[in-house]
Amino acid sequence: MLRELLIKNFAIIDDLNIQFEDGLTILSGETGAGKSIIINAVNLLLGARASARMIRDGCASAELSAFFDIPAASSAAAIMAENGYDPTDGLLVRRIIAANDRHRIYINDRMATIQILSAVTADLASISGQHANQGLLREETHLTILDRFGGLLPLVAEMEDGYGRLVPLVQALDALKRKKANREQDLALLRFQAAEIADADIAPDEDALLEKERLRLKHAASLYQAVSTAIDVLHGADGAILEQLGEVRKRLEKALEIDDGLGQAVAALSDHLFGLEDVTDALRGYLGQVDTDAGRLDAVEARLDQINRLKRKYGGSLEALFQRRDAIDAELAAIDHVDDDIAATENQLQDQYHQLADLARRLSTERRRVAAALAKAVEKELGGLKMAGTRFSIEFNHPTCGPQTASWLRVDGHLLSATGIDQAVFMMAPNVGESLKPLAAIASGGELSRVVLALKAILAETDALGTVIFDEVDAGIGGATADVVGKKLKILSQRHQLICITHLPQIARYGNQHYHIHKAVKDGRTTTTIKPMDLEARVREIARMLGGETVTATAMKHARSLVDAP
Repeated sequence: MLRELLIKNFAIIDDLNIQFEDGLTILSGETGAGKSIIINAVNLLLGARASARMIRDGCASAELSAFFDIPAASSAAAIMAENGYDPTDGLLVRRIIAANDRHRIYINDRMATIQILSAVTADLASISGQHANQGLLREETHLTILDRFGGLLPLVAEMEDGYGRLVPLVQALDALKRKKANREQDLALLRFQAAEIADADIAPDEDALLEKERLRLKHAASLYQAVSTAIDVLHGADGAILEQLGEVRKRLEKALEIDDGLGQAVAALSDHLFGLEDVTDALRGYLGQVDTDAGRLDAVEARLDQINRLKRKYGGSLEALFQRRDAIDAELAAIDHVDDDIAATENQLQDQYHQLADLARRLSTERRRVAAALAKAVEKELGGLKMAGTRFSIEFNHPTCGPQTASWLRVDGHLLSATGIDQAVFMMAPNVGESLKPLAAIASGGELSRVVLALKAILAETDALGTVIFDEVDAGIGGATADVVGKKLKILSQRHQLICITHLPQIARYGNQHYHIHKAVKDGRTTTTIKPMDLEARVREIARMLGGETVTATAMKHARSLVDAP
C-alpha cells in the first residue's frame, strides 16, 4: 500500500508531503487546484514516461518519491528480489526529472531502469480515472477483464507461451519451403561459387607472399646491381675490404709474437673476417636467386589479380574468403537436407498445434461459461448503483483469417492468436426496453463511471492491487447516485487502499481521511498546497462542496449531518 508521497518542484507544486492510511482517502479542492498534477506524479512513480516540461518554472529539476508497504508473498516482492532489491523494508521509488531530459530512477536508493520500475509497480497500484474509463471502451480490454474474473489468466499464460513457441516454427517452415522452391537456382549459384574458390586453390597468406615476390621481381635489376657491387667491394675488386683486412691481420699476428696483449684484438679481427666472408657467401647465394625474368613477374601479377578479385567478391580478405567457402559448404549441405528439415519441422508443428488448438477450444468454452456469471454480477452491482433494470452481456466474435494465413494459425476456421480464438465485446442496455448495444456506442460518462466501479467491485476478490486511485469517479453523477457510489467505495476500501479525488460531498463524507488541495499565489508564484483536515475542517470543506465558496450556516448544518450519518 502507498504510505507516503513527496512532490517537489513539479508543475505548480513547490513542496508537498502526503501521508496515506488504510481505507478510503478523499482528496478535494477547487477545480484547477492541482489534483490532476498529483495523479500525474503518481503515474510517473508507477513507470510513466517523464518530460522536462513537467518541471516547475525556474527550477533545474523536479523530484518525486513514494513509499509502499510490500507484502512478503506479493509479485512485487518477488520481482524486487529477482533484481537484487530487499523488499522486507518496503519499496522507496524516487524519480529525478531533469531539465536536460537526463532523468533518473532510484529504487531503494539504487539506480534502476524504467522497465524494472514498471515491473515492480505493476501490481501495486492503479489509477482509474477518465482515461481508464475511456480505456473500458476499447474492446480489446474486455477479454482481459473476463479472463481475470473467471480465473482464466493461467490458461491465457499457457496459451501465450504455446503461441510463442508455435509462431517461430511456422516461420521456420515457411523459410524451409522457400529454400526448397529456390533450391535449383540456389544450388547452381552455390556450386559455381564453391568451384570458383576451389579451382583457385589459394593457400593461406598466399597474397602476402606474392606481394613480396612481386616487389622483388619489379626491382630485380636494382637488387642485382646493389648486391654485385657489395660483393666486389668486399672481395672481388683490387684492394677489396677482405683483402685489406687480411693484410692487417697478418701484421698484427706478427706483432702478437712480441706482445701477447694484442691477442684479444687479433681474435676479434679474425672473427670479423670470418663473418664478412660468410656475408660475402650469402650475398653470392642471394645473387644467384635474383630472378630478372619478366615472364615470372607477369605470372605473379596475374595470380595476384585473380586472388584480389576473389577477395573483393567474397569479403575483402583471404580470411573472409575462406569463411565464405565454409559457409557455402554448409549451405549446400543444408539444401541437400531441406526435405528432412521440412519433415522434422512439420512433425514439431503437428504436436505443438494440436496441443494449442485443444487449449484454445478449452479456453473459448470456459470464457462462455464465465461470461454469463460476469454479466449477472455486473447487473447486480449496477442495480446497487442506481442503474436497476440495466441489462449487461458479453458477446463473442472470432478474428477472421486472411487468405495468406497459415493453416497452423487457424483453429476451426478462426484465427489463432496469443490469447486464443476469441474476441469479447461488452454489451449493455441501460434503459428498459432498449436492445443491447456495444458499451462504446451507448454509455454516458456517469454510466461508464459506474460500470468501471462495478467491475472494480467484482474483481476485488481476485485483484492483487494494494492501492486503487479513483480520479473523478463522480463524473456525470450526483444526488442519491453519488451517495450509492460513496457507499460502494467504502466497501471496496475494506479490501484495497482507496484514494479518491472527488467534487461530490456525498462521496467525500465516506472517507477515513480527507485532504484539502488548495492553490494560492505567493510572492508572484502560483503554488499548490495540501493539508489533512480534522473533523471541523472536514465539515467546512463538505459545506463548501455543497454550497460553493460562501459557506452558509445551512450548508454547515447539512455537511455536519452528512459526516455524522452512518
